[in-house]
Amino acid sequence: MRLRALLDTDALGLRLLGGEDELDRTVRGVMTTDLRDPSRYLSGGELVLTGLAWRRDAADSDTFVRILVQAGVAALAAGEAELGNVPDDLVLACARNRLPLFAVHESVAFATITEHVVRQVSGERAGDLAAVVDRHRRMMTSGPAGGGPDVVLDLLGSDLDLRAWVLSPTGRLIAGSKTAGPGLPADVCAKLAAEHLAAARTGRRGPHRLTLGSTTYSLFPVRSSGRSPQASRDVRETVLSDWLLAVEADAGDWPEERLDLLQGVTQLIAVERDRRDAARTVRRRLAQEVLELVQTGAAPAEIAARLRVAAPVLLPGLGAAPHWQVVVARVEWDGGDIEGGAVAQSLLEEILVDPLSPGPEPSDRIAVAHTGEEAIALVPLPAVSTEHDGSETGVLADVLLESVRDPLAAGLDDDGRVTLGVSAAVHSAEGLRGALEEARHARRVAAARPGRVCAAGHQELASHVLLLPFVPDDVRRAFTARLLDPLRDYDRRHRAELIPTLEAFLDCDGSWTRCATRLHLHVNTLRYRVGRIEQLTSRDLSRLEDKLDFFLALRMS
Repeated sequence: MRLRALLDTDALGLRLLGGEDELDRTVRGVMTTDLRDPSRYLSGGELVLTGLAWRRDAADSDTFVRILVQAGVAALAAGEAELGNVPDDLVLACARNRLPLFAVHESVAFATITEHVVRQVSGERAGDLAAVVDRHRRMMTSGPAGGGPDVVLDLLGSDLDLRAWVLSPTGRLIAGSKTAGPGLPADVCAKLAAEHLAAARTGRRGPHRLTLGSTTYSLFPVRSSGRSPQASRDVRETVLSDWLLAVEADAGDWPEERLDLLQGVTQLIAVERDRRDAARTVRRRLAQEVLELVQTGAAPAEIAARLRVAAPVLLPGLGAAPHWQVVVARVEWDGGDIEGGAVAQSLLEEILVDPLSPGPEPSDRIAVAHTGEEAIALVPLPAVSTEHDGSETGVLADVLLESVRDPLAAGLDDDGRVTLGVSAAVHSAEGLRGALEEARHARRVAAARPGRVCAAGHQELASHVLLLPFVPDDVRRAFTARLLDPLRDYDRRHRAELIPTLEAFLDCDGSWTRCATRLHLHVNTLRYRVGRIEQLTSRDLSRLEDKLDFFLALRMS
């Protein structure tokens, strides 16, 4: 607002004492102070209100006015309640420094002026920002990108003094306004994303509010442009892929105009999100073509040629063909009537990005295809190094979901699951088919585990024990009952400890001496017990097949 507008408002009781030529100055805020040096609290453009308690003699006026001018304030308004009038020395100091000066009648409270200025400035800022947002939206929807989410977030910071961030559904920081500082801590991002996803699953309308410590955040969903909240048949089709706008403010008492403005901001961010997804088309197509060649049994030379095309797209400037890993993901919902492939594709593109990497660019190094319920990622590794323990670095299943588990669990609620499998790194086209099957099998191992969000890696496929979860329950029960029930019955009747003896015997690889020592038995006593086990089960513990059957039965029990 302009200084001139203050004089046109009779209720403010302002009288101009000097600075008539400066009344077109813009007022960006208001501050009340009686400090001798309030400069640390001034940022420029304020109307400063003072009761003159800082003034002890005439010399103080010139010092005070120079401090205000150096801080870039718009004008000074002095109250008449303390001294009865505004001292001449203050009028002269303001005139010398070209600072507009108002007198405030003793009947008018500073709070009245403050409320009026704040209301007017906020309304004008919102109107100006709405116009800028609308113009920016038209530019982005009709032409090249307008600078990404950061541009509109900077507008929120500069024009409405709002700190704001764009987050992915996994809690990764996509963008933030310059006034928001270096960014939100990772744990805060994860909590905001979890609250957003949990609220979306319950059907609550945004903005959702969450208070962490002494700070309140308002969360606005960022839906694909052109899609209304009712456009999706089921919220589960999009809940794990939509971004969110987090604003450091309590929007509970905001007027409709400001809420509408923030909705416009989310639509603008959605345009950029859709533009980013469109840019992924090439990478997704590359992944689809490579995987189709792998699954149809194409010649390795043909697959290798396609990989040579993919490598420079995914890793620009790479001199040699990289190693590759395959990651398979599924998103499944109870009832099975929602196709999860597209959501799994979007989610996998996000999960495979380092959670501490801001912005959308890091995900441009990953190619993900989807077929039906399954998403498959082709992950290039510039180099595969070996750690001191001999293990290879790359995508590790045990840390892949660590930072995103809580947000995803909130979005999955009690009727959804995310399972992932990770292959070992391969360095040639010939290895991709095996890597794909390895990743798929690892995902099935993860699916056999409890929990809403599970992953398994190729390192976990080295033991046949991991096959046991895939045996049907009725087969498991029949198998273990046939081998172990006779021993359990005998132990109950005679306290013979045949089951512990069997476990120790197998654990000692059939060594009579080591097993007897472990159980503190004479070897003849051990031979008697093993003989009784063989008699009751009609098995021979000297045969490898029978040892393996007992081993599996004990594991499944």
